[in-house]
Amino acid sequence: MIKKVLVANRGEIARRVFRTCREMGIATVAVYSDPDSAMPFVREADEAVPLGGATPADSYLRADLVLEATRRVGADAVHPGYGFLSENAEFARACVEAGITFIGPGAEAIELMGSKLTARAMMERAGVPVLPGRDLTGVDGEKAVAIAAEVGWPVLVKASFGGGGRGMRIVRRPEDLLEAIASARREAGAAFGNDTVFLEHYVDEPRHVEIQIFGDRHGTIVHLNERECSIQRRHQKIIEESPSPAISPEARERMGSAAVEAGRALRYVGAGTVEFLLAPDGRFYFLEVNTRLQVEHPVTELVTGLDLVRLQIEVAAGAPLPPGALTPGLRGHAIEARLYAEDVANDFLPAAGRLDLFEVPAGDGVRVDSGVVSGDVVSTNYDPMLAKVIAHGATREEAAARLSRALRRTRVQGVTTNRALLVGILEHEEFAAGRVDTHFLDRLDPRELMGAELEGMGGIVALAAALAEQARDRAQAKVLTTVESGFRNNRSQLQRRDHVLGERQIGVGYALGRAPRFEVDGAELDVTVVSAAPSAVDLVADGVRRRFAVEVSDDTTYVSWAEGSAELRPVPRFPEAPEQIQPGSLVAPMPGTVVRVAVSAGEPIAAGQTVIVIEAMKMEHAIAAVAESVVAAVPVVVGQTVDTGQVLIVLDEVETAGVEVDAVAQEAGL
Repeated sequence: MIKKVLVANRGEIARRVFRTCREMGIATVAVYSDPDSAMPFVREADEAVPLGGATPADSYLRADLVLEATRRVGADAVHPGYGFLSENAEFARACVEAGITFIGPGAEAIELMGSKLTARAMMERAGVPVLPGRDLTGVDGEKAVAIAAEVGWPVLVKASFGGGGRGMRIVRRPEDLLEAIASARREAGAAFGNDTVFLEHYVDEPRHVEIQIFGDRHGTIVHLNERECSIQRRHQKIIEESPSPAISPEARERMGSAAVEAGRALRYVGAGTVEFLLAPDGRFYFLEVNTRLQVEHPVTELVTGLDLVRLQIEVAAGAPLPPGALTPGLRGHAIEARLYAEDVANDFLPAAGRLDLFEVPAGDGVRVDSGVVSGDVVSTNYDPMLAKVIAHGATREEAAARLSRALRRTRVQGVTTNRALLVGILEHEEFAAGRVDTHFLDRLDPRELMGAELEGMGGIVALAAALAEQARDRAQAKVLTTVESGFRNNRSQLQRRDHVLGERQIGVGYALGRAPRFEVDGAELDVTVVSAAPSAVDLVADGVRRRFAVEVSDDTTYVSWAEGSAELRPVPRFPEAPEQIQPGSLVAPMPGTVVRVAVSAGEPIAAGQTVIVIEAMKMEHAIAAVAESVVAAVPVVVGQTVDTGQVLIVLDEVETAGVEVDAVAQEAGL
């Protein structure tokens, strides 16, 4: 029997494993890096061991430190979570050699599936369908282009080791191939310690459907139905559901049987996921086997009633799979949304900062698996996922409605999130009809999807913000404290406040007192103000009464109501002169580390040419010139840490210089 589990991970998944351990009466141990010392998962563990360091390479990827921590606290088992060391065969082997139970598959299975090239070959021998593909080891230049032609355009450059979208590039033109290969190799080497990449034929408009498998030490291997994971951005899932709206019972059996055969070929033990590409014609092709628990495992738990972490622990301890896993049910429908700290309107750039407020409503069919609470800091060192919000319902429509309502009522202050995008997806007619594929967010503009929540509400929200701000100003006044805002003996004009909401600037005019008047962008509004305080506004607009909670900070006003929330940036009445930087400067769009400088001083460059690459939040961002120019100066070096707005490159002979950011990868293991 396992008595004490050390979780070699952080954040949400560490808290998730701890929860099941507590229910099973198992003691828990956390390990943590320096930036994570005050995070919830550290507080919730029975014991915690500091690893030191700030980056994953200096902390959570240090197998030696994790094993030493395990020995120090006397843990008899390690749960690797996902990402980090979860698919590291050497770590799994070292645990076993040290007499520590590794809660996962054997090292041999991890090793075999750790290389996607090896996995492809093995699955082909097992009779599982695979796409055309070729290894690129030792291949460069025109030979690589020739191989791509044999595989068939378009192609996908893929890292052989790792996952989560890192080291992955879609290439449609021969002239883009070599840069894509070089970038994928560099990123794969940095993320997974192995820069092997290969080419695979790319199927347009596919679905991403995966099968959850489970095996025990007694030779039993089963599948626990499928998950639809097609809605992605940059090859990373953001909405997952079970069952898939595209899978019939017959197709489920065919894909499930193929997944079980894959597991048998591996003599698989524990939780694993066989990922497939489902083509528009109904044929499916093997992608990879994830030899770990998936981020999206909660949707399977909700429709089967099984606790997959409990199953992992029981199987690792030698128990056979229980009857419920041998004949899993399919009860209702579950949908998961990944809530990220990221700026969707700014090309999904990750966001960092302090979470002044973090509230996600749970209950009524909604489950929340989060890694943060109010007051925590979202670090640039790790992936920006804040929480997984999962809803279960009797039908897909009910699950989607519950999830959308929970996300509408979610309150996050301090960092920008993708919350509004998730709401827009869940409420879109294409999603409701089940018409989803991996190009969903290519067909539909994410910015337009984000606007769905605020449709028809922008002016009222801006008015609520303006009324709260004026109430705050009056409350802070030192003189004439009883005089209403904007009082004049002879009123001549309305008081005015402007805000930026998304990409729109909204001007609000208002007059309070005995003859109140309100307008937005010059159009008069039919509004009755019931009350207006610095933190709450109650008003009737167009015959509908709404109450708004308002939080005013230095540069942002947060407004929330029963069906949504918004961030507004007040426009200063007397703006300060912008900080002067040298003309032609390209600046960092976010804090990060320079990982590649592609040009040197005096070098001529073309419009669109990548000049520098920075890494932040486990993502690589390529920065390109927007006009033909000459490099005047390169004030940064590889390995240097840079802040938002810091000058990276200075260009000459260019009328307008700017930054184009291509976020080309996602966090490892997700």
